[in-house]
Amino acid sequence: MSISRRATPADAEELVRLRKVMADSVAGPNPDLSWQPAAVATLRDRLGDPAGSLTAYVVDRPAAGPGAGPAGLAACAVGTIEYRLGSPGNPEGTCGYVFSVATDEDMRRQGHSRACLEGLLGWFRERGVRRIDLRASPEGEPLYTSLGFVRTPDPAMRLRL
Repeated sequence: MSISRRATPADAEELVRLRKVMADSVAGPNPDLSWQPAAVATLRDRLGDPAGSLTAYVVDRPAAGPGAGPAGLAACAVGTIEYRLGSPGNPEGTCGYVFSVATDEDMRRQGHSRACLEGLLGWFRERGVRRIDLRASPEGEPLYTSLGFVRTPDPAMRLRL
């Protein structure tokens, strides 16, 4: 059984590394690493605020040998809380969003992503967030479905400024 923990600012570099693992598995390898220093700095700052609206849950990679500490991260799930106008189905207007769910290829199928997501869902519950959205890859959809996520009719659109 995998055990997740809440990420700390010290995990920022590994979280960004795993984000690239996730992005490369969805869109194919991309050699551009120019975004990583800014992402690490942002994560260090945001993870340093325990009452903040962003967190991550991680599973440590097992130690390389007896007495050795963890050898980085094996998996992660990142989430944020957004605040919108209330509505009939969501009077408080809070909405959770899950992203950057990633597991190193050699650590997959061991329950690590599930453990990270369960930790993250608990964090949302503690903060009173009852609506949580995500975008699922075909590989991730069975896990999300098993946790109670369902497809919605809402089409996603994006504008880049």
